[in-house]
Amino acid sequence: MAQQLIGLQYSSRRNRPIAVAQKRRLDWGQPDHYDALMLLKSSTVRVFFSLVIIGLLFNHLPIRAAADSELISIRTPSGITIQAEIADTPRKRAQGLMYRDHLKKDHGMLFFFSEPQAWTFWMKNTKIALDLIWLDDKKRVTHIERNVPICTKSDDSCPQYRPNNADAVYVLEITGGTIDGYKIEKGTKLQFGQP
Repeated sequence: MAQQLIGLQYSSRRNRPIAVAQKRRLDWGQPDHYDALMLLKSSTVRVFFSLVIIGLLFNHLPIRAAADSELISIRTPSGITIQAEIADTPRKRAQGLMYRDHLKKDHGMLFFFSEPQAWTFWMKNTKIALDLIWLDDKKRVTHIERNVPICTKSDDSCPQYRPNNADAVYVLEITGGTIDGYKIEKGTKLQFGQP
């Protein structure tokens, strides 16, 4: 007969130890017991998937509050500082200021691009008029579109706005009609850091 001794079995025929796999029973009721398989417990799985779904819903909502975004300070020639949200990923750039009903005073959005181009913008789903300001890699203003109106068309026929030169690395959007108060004009240099 075989005799079990600390995970080994001895065969009566050969009298040599043979390794035996011991079956363990998980006991989730023990407070001092942890096992990775406990993650498969139904309540843990439900909580995990609930958090994932909530996260997906909030990340994909079309309206995001400015408080949720990182801000960068932009010093203007008038001495006024604009607090701008940073649009430095394709997703943030595509979303822009769409669906916003207003911008706070001295607030805007600064778009960062990895290479200079004549970046094109449009006002589809943008509910507020904007001043659009293109800047080169030295943060000098190269082109301005003033008081660009909203576009209420439901198709993709909204007008597009682009600079004459292909040297823009940044584009700043601020409330329409406010650019003159900041004393921003073509050739002006704005001061801001990198995010």
